[in-house]
Amino acid sequence: MGEVWTWIISFLILITLVGLIVYQLMCLADLEFDYINPYDSASRINSVVLPESILQGSLCLFFLVTGHWFMALHGLPYLYYNFQLYLKKQHLIDVTEIFSLLDWEKKKRLFKLAYLILTLFLTLFWLIYSTLDDYEE
Repeated sequence: MGEVWTWIISFLILITLVGLIVYQLMCLADLEFDYINPYDSASRINSVVLPESILQGSLCLFFLVTGHWFMALHGLPYLYYNFQLYLKKQHLIDVTEIFSLLDWEKKKRLFKLAYLILTLFLTLFWLIYSTLDDYEE
């Protein structure tokens, strides 16, 4: 039963991460359609960028602690990308350059979203597998 709880916790963390990325994409879409000014959009996005990175790092650490090496290795490229952005100080959106980088920022977040959805499907698979495995015993 402990294995099932591991996958449920990781599923909830992944749903939170997907929600943060979708929120960032919505802010960028609102900016693109001129529903919001650049300062508000940048401040809203910048307020969730660091929690997103911390949550992704804690998920990767959670997989390592629970002994799920494949899922931990699967999360390393995303974690490494966020870490490199943080080291280069490119993790935050600059208000003055937000319009020139709008397409790139949207593509970057869409790639992150696709990566997280793949991870979410893998987590769902292992959750169902663990549940069925516990049911058979």
